[in-house]
Amino acid sequence: MAVKDLKSTGTEWRDVVLVCRKCSKKLDGGFGPGGDLTLKKALRKYFHLKKGKKGRKGDLVVTGVDCFDVCPKGAVIAVNAARPKQLLIVPAGADLLEVKARLGLQDHRRVRAPLDAVEG
Repeated sequence: MAVKDLKSTGTEWRDVVLVCRKCSKKLDGGFGPGGDLTLKKALRKYFHLKKGKKGRKGDLVVTGVDCFDVCPKGAVIAVNAARPKQLLIVPAGADLLEVKARLGLQDHRRVRAPLDAVEG
C-alpha cells in the first residue's frame, strides 16, 4: 500500500471558536436578540460571517464540536482554539460583546466612541 504525500493549505483565519454541540442541543437556543439562536449561530450572525469571505478565506470560524465533558446547566461551553486552556462557560442570554471579549476575539468593526458630557 502506497503512502500518499501529506499536503497543506493556507487559511486567512485569525481565530477558530469551538462551541459544544451537546450543550447547544440541551439548551435549544437562548442567544441572540430574540433568544432563539444557538451560541454558534448567534456568534456567526454577530460577526457577520454569512457575508463576505467564508470557509478558509474568512478571518474567523465558529464551529460545533463534540462534548468537552463539562456540561454546565443552562450554559454552553465555548473555546478560542488559540487559548485551549481556557474554556468559557456561556450562560443563556449572555451579552455577545462580553463573550467576544472573554474569548479574546476582535472583529475590526468601528466602535462608536463614548459620548462626552458637555458642560453648558
